[in-house]
Amino acid sequence: MGVGKATRPEESAAAAAGHGGLERLYRRYGRWLTRILRHQLGPHAQEADDLAQEAWLRVARYSEAEADRHPQALLKRIAVNLARDHMRRHVIRGGKAIDAREELDETPTALRQAADQEAIAQLKQIVLGLPPLYRDVFLLSRFTGMTYEDIARHFCISVKTVEWRMKRALEICAQHLRD
Repeated sequence: MGVGKATRPEESAAAAAGHGGLERLYRRYGRWLTRILRHQLGPHAQEADDLAQEAWLRVARYSEAEADRHPQALLKRIAVNLARDHMRRHVIRGGKAIDAREELDETPTALRQAADQEAIAQLKQIVLGLPPLYRDVFLLSRFTGMTYEDIARHFCISVKTVEWRMKRALEICAQHLRD
């Protein structure tokens, strides 16, 4: 798994998709993945363990060759996507936590609400800071439910242009969330 380390074909075959390979990846990168998720989630870091479990389920779907090629890159991409999806669902729900464990949380409600409001304000600031070409496509896609085809017709542009602008908007948002 290390850089420059040759692996025998039988090791590669057992690498990711097999139980031994997935277990080996988990032992090597499990704590690292959870740290990445905690960092990505910020005020929602208590969800990191659940999202880490989901990430491992997603990694198990990959072939051993795919998962073994660049395991950290794959894990990080899955983790970042899961964290983004979690934050998006959180914002769409009005910033209200819906987790059943919340009642057991020892963090005072006022502190949780302040953290939620800060996360929402940060996300709003990021989206509003997008260049207009990207922002308009992003808002129509994510908040009105318009399809890429609908957006293309609305702006008299091609679907490929909508896809490119959406990709660029997500890249910019992701970069701001990482910073």
